[in-house]
Amino acid sequence: MNIDFNIAVIGCGKWGMNHVKTAHKLFGDNLKYCCDNYIQSETGVKKVSDKIIFITAPEKILNDETVRAVIVASPAETHFQITKQLLENGKNVLVEKPITLNSDEAKILYDIAKKKNLVLMVGHLLLFHPAILKIKEFLDEDRLGKLQYIYSNRLNLGTIRTEENILWSFAPHDISVIQYFIGEVPQEVKATGAIFVQHEIQDTTLTYLKFANNIHAHIYVSWLHPFKEQRLVVIGDKSMMVFEDTLSENKLKFYRKGFEMVNGVPVKMDSEFENIEFDKTSPLELEQIHFVECIINGSTPRADGKNAIEVLETLERAQHELGKL
Repeated sequence: MNIDFNIAVIGCGKWGMNHVKTAHKLFGDNLKYCCDNYIQSETGVKKVSDKIIFITAPEKILNDETVRAVIVASPAETHFQITKQLLENGKNVLVEKPITLNSDEAKILYDIAKKKNLVLMVGHLLLFHPAILKIKEFLDEDRLGKLQYIYSNRLNLGTIRTEENILWSFAPHDISVIQYFIGEVPQEVKATGAIFVQHEIQDTTLTYLKFANNIHAHIYVSWLHPFKEQRLVVIGDKSMMVFEDTLSENKLKFYRKGFEMVNGVPVKMDSEFENIEFDKTSPLELEQIHFVECIINGSTPRADGKNAIEVLETLERAQHELGKL
């Protein structure tokens, strides 16, 4: 993709290096800087390209007018200060989730971006997954009928975080998708969880969301689980869809199943499922392309600052419920 400005990445840890590799694949030498205060990260960056300038502090990025886009993949507790500094210096920013650790800080960033007419985008990666976009297409085309409920299981053994609980580590993905499908924030949020491994850090949580028009959702997340499962089920009154990202193939299925009333009695409609094909482009590539296109076109990102705030507010409501336990 040819662009007339340069890009930088701040944060070159495990996920940050995925951004570095993807940005270089898409934008080549327009990836000008990579920044990380861990000097040993330079080795990994130089393996991607020895033309990338590696720095341990962001001042060169802030002062370089050719850099218009910055991807922030540093630890979550640094997101607010780094992103605020970038926006104040006129940079468009894609910041990894969570955008900040609280919604008040996210609102500050959103206001700065609006005032300066800059793109502020959050890395809610699943909003760029082709399977998720395919489900949204089916919903918009009314192929599922009236949406009734959604559930998501995101389960694995580890990696356990010490700075955040499982809710904040895993659930932002699912909250962002559910609110994207429904187009609203929940009217009611309930959550429960359990602590086993570390003091005051939940290892498993179950979050219930109630929306207008009798739409319901629940999210089950755990890093204390014997196998990996990523399953999203979307139920309408005409049909249903299931996305299982841990499968090697046939990840997205469409079921013409449900109930219809016959003489006042619910009768089951049951038929074989249909495998649904979707684009195999990686979500991270689509996310970065979307970010750059929004800068070029002056358009609002799918995962903009408002989206980030709404996800954070739902997380905070769920966390408040956990605090009651």
